[in-house]
Order: sequence, then structure tokens, then C-alpha cells
Amino acid sequence: EFVAGMFRDRQYGPVIMFGLGGIFTEALSDVTFRLAPLSETDVADMLDDIQSRKLLGEFRGERAADVNLLKQALMGLSRVAMEHDDILEIDINPLIITPDGKPVAVDALVVKGDSPEAEIFTPPVDPGIVGSLFYPKSVAFVGASGRLGKWGYTLLTNTIGGGFPGEIYLVNPKGGTIAGRPVYKSVKDIPGTVDVGIVTIPADAVLDLIPEFKKKGISNMLLIASGFAETGAEGALKEKQLVEKARAAGIYIIGPNTMGICNPHINFYCTGSHVRPKRGATSVVAQSGNMGNQLLAFAELQGIGIRGFCGSGNEGMITIEDYLDAFEVDPFTDTVMLYIESVKNGRRFFESARRVGKKKPIVMLKGGQTEAGNKAASSHTGALSTDSRVFNAVCRQAGIVKVEKSTELLDLSAAFSSIPLPKGKRVAIMTLGGGWGVVTSDLCEAYGLDVPDLNDEIIGIVDKILPPYWSRANPIDLVGENDLSIPMTVMEALMKWDGCDAVINLGIMGRRHMVSRLADSVRISDPTCPVDFLEKLNQALDDFEKKYVAHIIDLMETYRKPVLGVSMLKDAKDRTVYTVEGKKYMGLFFPTPEQAVISLSKMCEYCRWLENRD
Repeated sequence: EFVAGMFRDRQYGPVIMFGLGGIFTEALSDVTFRLAPLSETDVADMLDDIQSRKLLGEFRGERAADVNLLKQALMGLSRVAMEHDDILEIDINPLIITPDGKPVAVDALVVKGDSPEAEIFTPPVDPGIVGSLFYPKSVAFVGASGRLGKWGYTLLTNTIGGGFPGEIYLVNPKGGTIAGRPVYKSVKDIPGTVDVGIVTIPADAVLDLIPEFKKKGISNMLLIASGFAETGAEGALKEKQLVEKARAAGIYIIGPNTMGICNPHINFYCTGSHVRPKRGATSVVAQSGNMGNQLLAFAELQGIGIRGFCGSGNEGMITIEDYLDAFEVDPFTDTVMLYIESVKNGRRFFESARRVGKKKPIVMLKGGQTEAGNKAASSHTGALSTDSRVFNAVCRQAGIVKVEKSTELLDLSAAFSSIPLPKGKRVAIMTLGGGWGVVTSDLCEAYGLDVPDLNDEIIGIVDKILPPYWSRANPIDLVGENDLSIPMTVMEALMKWDGCDAVINLGIMGRRHMVSRLADSVRISDPTCPVDFLEKLNQALDDFEKKYVAHIIDLMETYRKPVLGVSMLKDAKDRTVYTVEGKKYMGLFFPTPEQAVISLSKMCEYCRWLENRD
């Protein structure tokens, strides 16, 4: 017995549901959702998405279900949803699979009535306007301060310290100077034009700024100030009034309650976090200031290049959908990284994300996975839906790569922006020791990746360079060989091999740290022992790692296969991403096999979505 249905969500519109039916519908909640209208691919994904999908095939002597008829039923629900606004919910339960494999509806509930009152959503902002916010030629700090710890000082010093080349104006009613720069008592006193006004004054005073901004010709406001919708009903009213007044004046607001914005490509670092990630192709939006700080700090530490970052705050005017639309047309954005807690227009979010995802991967971490479902639902279909269930289905349908941890968010963003997309899920593994290879093989199986057997050609190549007791299998155990040319040769053979789609290498990088620590221990324990040899070996390994990274990058450019590495050891100076001047791809090395395998698995999921998109 299965269940199929439809309901109308205020955020997302018509939603189709399919899953295990009868008494198991509520007991096991093995159901999946997709937004209507459904495509053939969406329907196939729904049938494959439930945990009980084996029951659709031949099972314990029962004939397989007629999948084509099931697909027709779901497509029929989709058509009804799109063509009949007066039908609010449909619940077909049970949908029994008869002995001859045909689905038969035994019971059904149809709820009719007036369509739910349409939500009033924030109007879209032109992508060109959003994109221009990352490229100001002049900024004004309204609420500039000379006191350490104040937002008006933190943002100012970060912007100056980051090397912003444009004009910087300071505004404070007290006048005087701050950091050796003149302070203007009012916006109208600024002598030049201003592209972005950075506002840190109290929330109650912001509304009065709108006429001043309009008169001065300032059309963009980065509103750091809090005290708006995030504080409750009174703050929400204040934010509503501000947005209405700003919109009437032709002023666009980032925020309120934003952590700031940065664009490393023009040395514009106007955030509350004094970290400055390098230039890259990953565009980032975070609805949380603390998460934004963490993401920027991790990106800087791991060598992940950033195209641009914005803390979207309360999104009173410019929403996550507006940023997605801007990133879609930005030629310098290759990957999109999101931390979100809510969306203001679910249907538009889905459509924007699906459109962007066809061109650029979107990696997303969602906080606040609530279970505030539709308590007044009349059917199983509506009762089983929750905010998180529908949202997760939206992400799968739109091709969003959804992760559960902030570390995975950085790992996936690094992978998508550094290495080629895999053409399949077959993985060759090269390891400096057997244990790592075993663990990585197990992880590959757990995350849906294949570890194929080596063919005779690969075995023949490796036979010539490794001792006769090598594994002669995938993973290839280099049995601790110290000949630095061996990993280069084996890597090239695996990249040429048409039997794999990606290569994971373990323990090749980071060996110099072992030698360095050995030398330190020798100096402490036996000062009479010469360590010249160890120092030379350490230098040789350092030189090798640079050549190895360059070799991998050249191979990726030649064969268009991703290579993911796991370092033996890392120190504070090591990065996840290693660049070579003038090269498109980069070396990618994680601290653990789990990070490498999960990243590759998620990349494969995205590629499968790309291949099957309509």
C-alpha cells in the first residue's frame, strides 16, 4: 500500500506527496515531496526517494509495481494542482498495488475551497543593482566612531586596513577627526559622491536618514544597526516603515542587522570580522553574523578564495533570492555558498536556486530546521508536511547541495571551486599505507561511491615500480616507498585509466612535518647527533610537494578528472586549497578521509542532478 496526494503551501504553492501508505503512512512517515508542476525527472526521483522503494520492485514473490502507471498518477496530481485552484488537498490512501502490479486507488479525500490568501512578498531587486553593491568606489560611514569596540570603528578600521582604494568619508554629529581623517557632521556635508552609506547609528534614528540620503544621491545603504524585526513586533513595524520609506526614495538596503559585506577582488573588507580571505570564485551569503564570521575565517585559514560575501541580515529589502539572481549572471562566480535560516518567498527561492544550479553549484547549510507544520491539515498529505520536510524536498528538486555541518559547507565549496566535476562515481585510491586505504574504501561504499578493480594495464605499470608484495588491487598501497617519483607515476597512470572517474590520494602530502618533528626530537634528546640529513630530506619533501601539486593540477587539466587528497599531517601554515599561478584548477587536500569521500559523494549527487535535469 502506498499513498499519494497534493496540498497547497503558502510559501511554495502546490506540493505533491508520495510514500508508503495505509497504516504505515503516519507510523513510519516514509514519504517524499516535490513542488508542482512535476517533470518526468521529478516523478522518477520521488519513486526513488522513499526508503521503501524496494517494495516497488519484485519483492518476496510479489510482482513489481507498474512504475509507469504510478508515474502517470503523480503527473495527474500535478496537473490537477496546476489547473484547479479550488482543490486545496488530495489524499489517495491507500493506493494499493494489485497482484498484477497495477496501482488502484481504494480511498481518496478531496478538499475544495478558496485558494489560500496569497502571501505578499518582497519585490525582486534587479541583479545589476545587487552586483554593484560589491563594487563601491566610495563609501560613507554614518556613525563613525573613534572608540575601540564600536561598530563604527571596527568596520572603518577593517575597510582601511584591508586596502580599500576608493574614497572613505566619515560622518558623526560631533565632527572632528577619526584615524586622522576629517569627520563631517552631516551626510549633506560630504564633498563627493557616495556609492554606499554604511550605517551604524541606533535603529530609532535610521528613518530620519532616508531624506538625507535621497538629497545627497546615496542610493545604497549597508544597515549594520540592529533593533528591527529580529527583536519582535515593534521592531518589525519599525523595519516595515523604514523599507517603505527607502523604497519610495529609491534607496536599497542591505540588512538591517547585517554583519557587513566584502569583495576581496577590490580589497573591500567591510565586515565585523577582521579576516581577509583571498580572491576566488565562491560567492557567499549568510543570514547570521556569527556564521558569516566563521565562514570567512575558515575560508582564510584554508586558502579558499572568495568572490564576494554579504551578511544579508533581516533581508528587509534585498533577499537571498536577489543574491542568487545576481550570482547567476556574475561571470566571476563559479560556486555559491549559503547559510540560511529562513526564506521569505519559497517558490521564488526554488525557481532561482534551480536556475542558478544548472550553471553553478549551490552549497547550503540551513539553521533552524523547524517542525512548524500545517496543524489544520485535513489529510495525511498535509499533516505529514513540515517546514523542514518540504524545504529539504525543494533543495533536492532544485539541485542544491545541502550539508549538515559548517565544516562540510567549506569542504564542498573548496571542492567545487578547485577541481573538475566527476563524470561518474568510480574512485581509484592511492595510499601510502594500507589502513587508510581500507578506511577510505569503506567510506566510499557507505557514501554510494564505487571502488573498481584495477585492470591489467594499471597492474603492469605499478608492478614495474613497486615491490612484488604490493596489493595489486584498488586501493593501491604504495607500501611506504620513499622514492618520490612513484606517487607521480602512479597518479598519472590512474588519471589516464578510463576505469575510474576520480582519484583519492592519502598520505602523500604532509610527510615533511613528520621529518621536521623527528629532527626536533633528535635535537632535544641527542644534541650530538647531526640532523643535516633530516634537514635536507625535509627540504626535498617540501620541493616535492610543490611539484606534486603542480603535477596533479596539470593532470586534472588534461584528463578533466577530480583529484582529492588527504594529508598525513598539517601545520598552521598548511591550507586545504593550493594554487599554481595561471592554472584553472587547484590542489585539494583535506585532513581526513571522511572529508574527501563526503565531498566527492556530494559532487557526484550534484552531477547526477545536472545530467537528469529537464
